Amino acid sequence: MELTVGDVLEGKIKSITNFGAFVALPENKTGMVHISEVANAYVSDIRQHLTEGQDVKVVVIGLENGKVNLSIKRLQPRPVRENASHRENRPAPEGRAQNRPVAAAPAPAPTPKTADQLFEEKLKAFMAESDSKIAACKQYSDRSRGRRR
Repeated sequence: MELTVGDVLEGKIKSITNFGAFVALPENKTGMVHISEVANAYVSDIRQHLTEGQDVKVVVIGLENGKVNLSIKRLQPRPVRENASHRENRPAPEGRAQNRPVAAAPAPAPTPKTADQLFEEKLKAFMAESDSKIAACKQYSDRSRGRRR
């Protein structure tokens, strides 16, 4: 069986290191789950999440130079993040105002600029940059001439 990225496999943890876990895969193949691919939360000690001999479900996330990179966390549901509506209902920290401003309606999209307007803006930007470079060159050459005399 040829492995491809995206394959979901069952395996068994062979060994655990500080940086990841090696997983025995079907057909005597071995892959590694990096510590960052173990769980959706920060993992400081991989041994708190995995044990040797544990059966795990993994997904192939990379095949590089004969090495098989695996992930456990990509098969887990993503954690729900707190959204803005929940934040607004929390009490404000001490010393901060309790009344929060209500967001205004979004501004209407600006009208698209014409080709002439775009060209004029680009020309102004180019001229400003050019003038500043010329001024820097003159200043440098004036300093150089002053030292020679």
